Amino acid sequence: MADFNTIDDMDLDGKVVLTRVDLNVPVDAGQVTDATRIEKIMPTIRDIQEKGGIPVLLAHFDRPKGKRVDSMSLKVVIPALEAALGQPVKFAEEAIGGPAKRAVADLAKGDVLLLENTRFYPGEEENDPTFAASLAALGQVYVNDAFSAAHRAHASTEGIARLLPAAAGRLMEAELKALDAALGAPQRPVAAVVGGAKVSTKLDLLGNLITKVDHLVIGGGMANTFLVAQGIEVGKSLAERDMADTAREILAKAQDSGCTIHLPVDIVVAREFKANAENQTLPADACPADAMILDAGPETVARIAEVFDSARTLIWNGPLGAFEIAPFDAATNATAQKAAELTRDGKLISVAGGGDTVAALNKAGVSGDFTFISTAGGAFLEWMEGKELPGVAALEKR
Repeated sequence: MADFNTIDDMDLDGKVVLTRVDLNVPVDAGQVTDATRIEKIMPTIRDIQEKGGIPVLLAHFDRPKGKRVDSMSLKVVIPALEAALGQPVKFAEEAIGGPAKRAVADLAKGDVLLLENTRFYPGEEENDPTFAASLAALGQVYVNDAFSAAHRAHASTEGIARLLPAAAGRLMEAELKALDAALGAPQRPVAAVVGGAKVSTKLDLLGNLITKVDHLVIGGGMANTFLVAQGIEVGKSLAERDMADTAREILAKAQDSGCTIHLPVDIVVAREFKANAENQTLPADACPADAMILDAGPETVARIAEVFDSARTLIWNGPLGAFEIAPFDAATNATAQKAAELTRDGKLISVAGGGDTVAALNKAGVSGDFTFISTAGGAFLEWMEGKELPGVAALEKR
């Protein structure tokens, strides 16, 4: 893992701390409907304050594409920020220039200031040096607590970190340590679960994982493509038949790398994609021509449980079936609960991430039991793909 500073390494007393956070929260009718991301940045803001620093928050919201869009102003998140923090939050109508400078100049210890949406400026997504310098001029220290935006080389995530003493916030620190424990220097054996609809969207991910993990469980629509690659008919199931050659290449490379790939040995099929549709459990090679595979069967679940029992580290991305509708959530729920049980017993380090993954683990009721669940989406996937994340690389000690 890259060596990076944390808040503990920085002298913050009396300093303005430019703090990049993720406030890209869901909003409906002017109200924040899920404040999870806001709650997660509270430890960083409070620790900066305890060390005598004055947090000035930088964030983007939605996709205004370099223009001011009133409906995308960060003003909308202030009530939720204040509720989580338990104190008033000041707001600057601009992220740079006179209004921002005056708002910073008026700050005292204990205050918190939120600057306007950084994506109102074209220089943000262009990582323009002049815009980055204008942001940096507002403070003395930079803290990045937005791992979810770390895969973007933007001015507020990468450019500014080159101009000021830089450190990881508490959420970023936790994320990087968890990811290092999962793939950087993991306890072996390492197992990975990769599910979801399409092989084509996860080629880089699969290519990296087969060189890093001991066991790779493939589920969801992706597994159907691998079954097709082995000459197994999957009826009307979601499958990328044009990716069969690629799937065979992945299987061959995994064998060469000493990675065991686990595919479904039994399947749950139905003629309709709807909740509680009439269904059958069949061997993986027995899907009727007029049916579709919607979940892995109980024998597959038992085999995955054996893989988990033998592992010390687990990385999870994507569900094993159509987890949104019963009873086709059974395999995802059962395997997630097995991983949670092993984690609770101290036998497994479990790290999960990705949008559908978080939803699936929430539905299975195990989110609180995994070692770490990343809500970072794209950044988590790019890390799993083995790519350098600009916002992380910029924090490395120099």
